[in-house]
Amino acid sequence: MRKLSLFSGIGGIDLAAHWAGMETVAFCEREPFPQAVLRKHWPNIPIYDDVCTLTADRLKEDGILGDNRTIDIISAGYPCQPFSNAGKRRGEEDDRHLWPEVARLLSEIRPRWFLGENVAGHITLGLDIVLSDLEGLGYTTQTFVIPACAVGAPHRRDRVFIASCTDDVAYTNSLRNNGSGKHRLNKDRQEGLQEWQQPQCGPGNYSENVGHTERSGCSGQPRGRSKQVATNGHINDLIGAEWAAQSRLGGMLDGLSRKLDEHRWPAALGQEQYDWEPPRVATGIKDRVGRLKALGNAVNPHQVYPVLAAIKAINDSL
Repeated sequence: MRKLSLFSGIGGIDLAAHWAGMETVAFCEREPFPQAVLRKHWPNIPIYDDVCTLTADRLKEDGILGDNRTIDIISAGYPCQPFSNAGKRRGEEDDRHLWPEVARLLSEIRPRWFLGENVAGHITLGLDIVLSDLEGLGYTTQTFVIPACAVGAPHRRDRVFIASCTDDVAYTNSLRNNGSGKHRLNKDRQEGLQEWQQPQCGPGNYSENVGHTERSGCSGQPRGRSKQVATNGHINDLIGAEWAAQSRLGGMLDGLSRKLDEHRWPAALGQEQYDWEPPRVATGIKDRVGRLKALGNAVNPHQVYPVLAAIKAINDSL
């Protein structure tokens, strides 16, 4: 699958897409420091610096789109400032409200898939407009709220993921999920991430039903199987579509692959730092402000990886 990355930041979604077997063919990011990070890790991938001037025609002129060169999926972590609870929540009145540019590119390029990402405050401000626009463009959509602590991080960091596919994909996969096709996702893929161990997620009580999972507290104890909340057959097992993988000996029984399970998270808030961690308070660090800003805006690749892996699995089965 070939992917166009909008509002790329330092490439959190794109790293997860790489793990899932997708190829990012172009970035769109205007900030200098994230651009430098992208050039370091994807030196041969072009970077456009203004989503407002990026068009399908320009991508065709640059050879990224063409007769035999399609874009299968667009990802976009469009600006969260219009919706964030930490801001003024001006929504469409905010100059940084750039969802319309994403919708325009979707209408011009017509990829099979779209993956959006934003903060949890988007649920109560603006998400209804996004879902309505996607429906008007012919996409069937399901949204998920996944916290970072659900994949073992020592902080909560709720994020909304908007997974959409064209109606023809939805119809085809719905038939297969209903047993009418020959290539249904195998049982391992459907159940891969359905038994999660609740991670330790720091101070505070994590007791609400978040996203598609049923669990409460931060005790580190298993809380049972995830709830199937999706209503569309094509994406009914989206989060559970990652293949099952046994954790390494002594690791968390969370269904994550060895690649992800071996990742070392830093100490949580209020805990002493590990010996291998760099100091949290430091001076003289090169690009320190740019790094902090980039990390604050970044998408945790471990959060979005199961969604991208599910999309890849469904797409491959069509």
